[in-house]
Amino acid sequence: MEFAILAAGEGSRLANEGLTTPKPLVQLNGIPLLQRLIHTFEANHASKIHVIVNAYSHAVAAFVKSFPATVPINLLVKTTESSLHSFFELLPFIEGDKICLTTVDTVFDPVEFSGYIAAFISDNKTDALMAATSFVDDEKPLFIQTTGNHTITGFFDRKEVNCNMVSGGIYCLRRPVFSTVTNAVNNGVTRMRNLQRILVKEGFAIKAFPFSKIIDIDHVQDIATAENWLHSTKHLH
Repeated sequence: MEFAILAAGEGSRLANEGLTTPKPLVQLNGIPLLQRLIHTFEANHASKIHVIVNAYSHAVAAFVKSFPATVPINLLVKTTESSLHSFFELLPFIEGDKICLTTVDTVFDPVEFSGYIAAFISDNKTDALMAATSFVDDEKPLFIQTTGNHTITGFFDRKEVNCNMVSGGIYCLRRPVFSTVTNAVNNGVTRMRNLQRILVKEGFAIKAFPFSKIIDIDHVQDIATAENWLHSTKHLH
C-alpha cells in the first residue's frame, strides 16, 4: 500500500509566532514530524511513500532526499494552493489502487494507526476510511455525521445531530475516488474538507475510524501539548 505526506503548506501560524523551523522539520521529543510519519508508514509495510513539499522549503526537500528510508520515497517539489491541490499533484505518481495520505502536522497513536490501516485493507467495500476523533483540537474542526456503524452521512463546519467526532486529517482512499479529486480541482474546489463533502454527495461508501486523540501542530503551544501526550503514553515514544 502506498502512503503520502502533504507537506507543501507554509506553516504561517508557526512562523508568525517566531518559530523559524519549517513545519515538517519541527521536532517532537527530538524527532521531526516528517521523520515520525515516514517511520510510521514504514512500520505499516508501505510499498512507496509520496512526499510533496513547496518550492521554497529547500531544507525540507534536502531532508527528504537524504533520508535513509527502507522503502522508495517519491519527492515532488511544488507549491500548491491547498492540501487538496497537493493530493491532486500526487495522483499521477500513485501506482496502486489505494492510498493513505495525511498532512505533515498530524500527530496520532501509531498503534491506533496500524488498526486503521488494517481495517481499510480488509474492507474492500469502503471507498474511503477517514480518521476521526472525539478530541477536538482544531481551530476550525470539521464535524463528521455518522450512523451507528460509523458510516459517514455528512461533514459540517458546526456540530449537528449525530456529529460526535471531527475529522482527523488522515485519509485512506481507493482509486474510484481519484477521478472525483481531479474533477473537484478542475471545478475550482479547494481544501480536503470540501472534497469530503463531495464524496458524500456522490454516494461513495465512506466510513469513520475512531482515534482516541489526534493533535495538529498549528501553533507553538501545540508542540508542548503533543510532546506531553507522547511522554504520557509509553508506546507512543
